[in-house]
Amino acid sequence: MPRRSGVTIRDVAQRAGVSITAVSHALNDKGTLSPATRERVRKAAAELGYRADVVARALRESRMGALGLVIRPLDALGDYLPSGVDYFTRLSGAAAHAAADLGLSLMLVPDLTRSPHSPLALSLDGYIVTDPVIDDPIVTMLLERDLPMVTVGRDPQRSERIPWVATDDTGDTLRMLRTLASGGAERIAFVAGTDENSWNLDAIEAYHSWCAENGIEPVLLRVPEAAGEDGGREAAARLWAGDAPEAVYCLTGRHAAGIMRALRERGLRVPEDVEIAAASDSEHTRSAGITALDMRPSALARAAVTLLDAVTRDDPRAAELQGTLIEGAVIPRSSTRGTA
Repeated sequence: MPRRSGVTIRDVAQRAGVSITAVSHALNDKGTLSPATRERVRKAAAELGYRADVVARALRESRMGALGLVIRPLDALGDYLPSGVDYFTRLSGAAAHAAADLGLSLMLVPDLTRSPHSPLALSLDGYIVTDPVIDDPIVTMLLERDLPMVTVGRDPQRSERIPWVATDDTGDTLRMLRTLASGGAERIAFVAGTDENSWNLDAIEAYHSWCAENGIEPVLLRVPEAAGEDGGREAAARLWAGDAPEAVYCLTGRHAAGIMRALRERGLRVPEDVEIAAASDSEHTRSAGITALDMRPSALARAAVTLLDAVTRDDPRAAELQGTLIEGAVIPRSSTRGTA
């Protein structure tokens, strides 16, 4: 919870009806105050927006041995266990193991701009922020507080200020487009998400470049990630309302699965009539037999944790690790005819 401008420890003391010393003891877990008094002080501080700054300042005086993981796409979805999406589970699990290998703990931190949240949330040694969007408020908050941070996926506007690792979104997009083209598809539509992060933006730029290089008119749709399979069905309806494509490449597996189901309901055969591929492998792509990319979240997580550890320790290796790209692996399935 960010501190409101002008709020002081004296204001908290007045609201709680205690001394300034009592406020300090309550918020820093010191002294011999009764549980009821501590709770009253903490409630008053929370109402005034003061608590997190006081606790964070006290805790940051020494290294905690804990890192924070902020998963922005899940913050946007408002669902930290989206059905069929195991990429983030794999990434967070691998990050926890990588942190443990370094003798550190990992805390999954939900959207820090929402309240209430744990006073520990802004007191960790450093933060991994996945897929930040343009003008991301979480990144802005951490920068303003001068807290160590790395991003998974470049910050679209501030990548020179913030160390990052990422999937090779440009290379992965080109590899998958070549896979579809090698099966004979010429008119390839691209369905991206609407989040303004580097995953969407870099893939879209790569798609436009590929179309221009091959003399192909781009067919781009942007569908909200949260729309899931229904979003894929909507995309199929829009695509097949005009000059139908010969292949469709979706960034999200749920969109791809929705498109496949919609096409089969129309009597179209996959891949004989239409090829389908996705950038993110998931339960949806595996069960539907859709060619997809293994984005290697475990390797990505380990790279992010290693970089953040170096950043928090002012290790010169941070400069070498900065900008690491993790190349995805195409997993061919029955929804495509070609190979990359």
